[in-house]
Amino acid sequence: MQDRSLHPNTKVLMDAWQRMQSNPQHHAEEGPHTDDHADLIDSLFVLQRADEGLWTFNTAGQTIKSLVGRELVDHNFLQLWTGPDRAMVEAFVEAIRSDGAPGIMRGRGETMTGQRVEIEITLAPLANRSVTPSKRRVLGLYQTLGGEPFLKGRPIWRHRVTMLAPPVSGMESPHLKLVANNS
Repeated sequence: MQDRSLHPNTKVLMDAWQRMQSNPQHHAEEGPHTDDHADLIDSLFVLQRADEGLWTFNTAGQTIKSLVGRELVDHNFLQLWTGPDRAMVEAFVEAIRSDGAPGIMRGRGETMTGQRVEIEITLAPLANRSVTPSKRRVLGLYQTLGGEPFLKGRPIWRHRVTMLAPPVSGMESPHLKLVANNS
């Protein structure tokens, strides 16, 4: 996904995640701090893989709770999606967990009365060496791409996927070794 097409908050989160990955000791002591990005905090959430096919919200900011019209802690993130979209989102979150790299999802949120808003969700794995890879947590950023007034205060009831930008894994490409025999 081209950098210029991302929501500015997504860029902030991705930059912070990159900095934390490059120097985790420095960021454990020095930041980033919530005061630096106060407008982002209410749009953040944390997912915990509780079991296969079960990604529960550990926390969810007030903006997200307002948009979906309910408390999300202990709710399965995958249940926000239906049918084939749920399967795609589950595979997407699993790819982020196993690759250890962030991904971005675009979609549409719909109210029960048909109002729609475009959304962007960024997911980034949280490093914790004491937790087994299957139980790792994922940091998320949920935001609308404008158009909130079209919702007319009604909660988002259904989510639909319009685009997935999966993680770019850090796997090294295979190296080719040429052996020549000149005899």
